[in-house]
Amino acid sequence: MKRPGMVALLSFLDAQPDESFVVIFDDLKRFARDTRFHLDLRDAFRKRGAIIECLNFTFDESPESEFVETIMAAQGQLERKQNGRQVVQKMKARMQSGYYTFSAPFGYRYDKTREHGKMLVRDEPKASIVQEALEGYANGRFTNQVDIRNFLNTKPEFPKGKNGVVRQQEVTRLLNREVYCGLISYAPWGISKIKGHHEPIVSAETFWRIQERRKHRVIAPARKNIGNDFALRGVAVCNDCGAPLRSCWSKGKTKRHPYYLCQTKSCQSYGKSIRRDKLEGDVGELLRQLEPNPGLFAMAKAMFRTAWDMRAVQVAREAKTVQKQIAEAQKQIDALLDRIVESDSPTVIKAYEKKIDTLETEKILLEENQANPARSTRDFDAALELSLMFLSKPWKLWESGNISIRRTVLKLVFADHLSYCRETGARTPQLSMPFKVLGGVTHAWGNNGGS
Repeated sequence: MKRPGMVALLSFLDAQPDESFVVIFDDLKRFARDTRFHLDLRDAFRKRGAIIECLNFTFDESPESEFVETIMAAQGQLERKQNGRQVVQKMKARMQSGYYTFSAPFGYRYDKTREHGKMLVRDEPKASIVQEALEGYANGRFTNQVDIRNFLNTKPEFPKGKNGVVRQQEVTRLLNREVYCGLISYAPWGISKIKGHHEPIVSAETFWRIQERRKHRVIAPARKNIGNDFALRGVAVCNDCGAPLRSCWSKGKTKRHPYYLCQTKSCQSYGKSIRRDKLEGDVGELLRQLEPNPGLFAMAKAMFRTAWDMRAVQVAREAKTVQKQIAEAQKQIDALLDRIVESDSPTVIKAYEKKIDTLETEKILLEENQANPARSTRDFDAALELSLMFLSKPWKLWESGNISIRRTVLKLVFADHLSYCRETGARTPQLSMPFKVLGGVTHAWGNNGGS
């Protein structure tokens, strides 16, 4: 009764109560495929004085005709439910074989292949957007879901809500989809963590790291109302009271001016503004002085190379151990499945199922590590050079002016908030471990009153 076409038809009849109409159906099954709905619809037309005609059935008010009509409506309902059951059975069987059967999630599309038939394939550039969002959250580039949402808002390909902004539910759904790491699950059909034939967008390890991050409360400087005009919002704090500096735009005679300021009423710097260019410029100068000790820099490079070579040998030795661990995990899963069959207690069965789920996760991670060989020496050299380039000159990325890149630099360089004094500038910062090890800041920062 709620189908748009049926609603429109009944509304048309209601709008012209003085007219007599004949409603024609080409087949009785097109009239209704549910017994209760069939009878309700017959009453709806009868109340409106409409005559029903059907090309393959004659409607009659006799008891015999009503009986036949009811039987045919019940038969239509039976066929509908049987068809639905067959569709579900086929979809379930295909999912159990490792093929996703629902609407393609963002980042994928369906394509026909000779070997697998219709299956999910990467849909660029959407797949790369999903990959960057998920890996960014897993490795800490995005501190929380708000950061992911801000990132996705900059991507015109990602679907937006009615107000032109990505809905928070879409971000949560993105983080929860196992299909992105190559797994297929659907609890209503009892399907859990089946390895799919489609190409994963991120690794299983990345996906589980995301889930672990979501379980724990993350303390970070990012805020929901953080603006895209102030890179240090939530990072810079007032030197007098330790409260995070706020930001604002001040309207001048001809244009607006950006400022940072402390809004703690009990602070002696309350309401006193700092020009954005001054504060962020001082931070840029601070980053320029993060020059590593040349000797330590060369030593760190040699240590990384030695550690990589040792790790490569260790990975080769661990290959057999990983295979044994996979076999042991499967053995435990089989044993727990046997216990579930023998158990009658719902509580015990639930505990067994939870343990099986944990073992399945461990097994998937082990299989993934086994399937992915160690990166080549050439790949390692390229990654190392890129990392050391950042460690030697982080100010180059800061000077790009990109707000996302600047926030990433701040997270990687500083281990805590950056204290700033209106009169003397930035205080000696607490650096992250790599910059501490490679030499820290030069003595010039002692002039700013830092310890």
